[in-house]
This record gives sequence, C-alpha cells and structure tokens, in this order.
Amino acid sequence: MLKSLIFIGIGGAAGSILRFLVSHFTKKFWNGEFPLATFLVNLSGCLLIGLFIGVMLKWQNLGTDFRMLLIVGFCGGYTTFSAFALENFDLLNSGKISVTLIYALASVILGIVCVWAGMALSKLI
Repeated sequence: MLKSLIFIGIGGAAGSILRFLVSHFTKKFWNGEFPLATFLVNLSGCLLIGLFIGVMLKWQNLGTDFRMLLIVGFCGGYTTFSAFALENFDLLNSGKISVTLIYALASVILGIVCVWAGMALSKLI
C-alpha cells in the first residue's frame, strides 16, 4: 500500500506541475472567453490515459506500479475536472450559454475520442 501511495504521489506531483505549465503558457497566448487551457489539458489527459491503458493492456507485465504512477497519479494530477466544472459554472453565470454548451459538449465528446485515439496509438508501440 505504501509503495502505491508513493507512486501515486510522484505521478500526481508531475501531473500537477505539467498542468500548471500548460495552463500558464496557454494563457500567455490566449485571452479569449473560451477556457482553452483547461480544454487542452483535459483532452491531452484523455489521450494520455488512453495511451497508457493501451500500453498496459499490451504489456501486462508492467504491473500495478505503472498504473498507480501514470493513470492514478499522473493523469489524476494532470486533468482538471473540478476546474472544468467551475469554468462552466462561471460561463453560465456570465450568461455565455453558447460558449458553455460548446465547451461542455466538445470536452466530453472529444475527450472520449482522445481516449480512443490514445488506445489506437498504443497499438503502434
């Protein structure tokens, strides 16, 4: 159990740092009302989790440690569902219903597509 917690912590720290960096640099170049930074983080996180799961299914000898490190830790620390929910709430409160709908629907639909794409990419490895 302790070993799993350590792997989760290391992965979570790395994911959180990468999320901060992606958000920081995206916001430097994007100042529109669409929350592009969280959108990019969540879609790339979906792609990565699909890739990680696909690789782990292919190479089953990787074991639980890699799952804890990459899926639970890294992807859990990297993706931002709470920020996604807050941004949708703020958009609704600002009366930006069309942006809210586009953001929410595109995030969910493209997120699923990215998980599929990640799993498909894992077959090339």
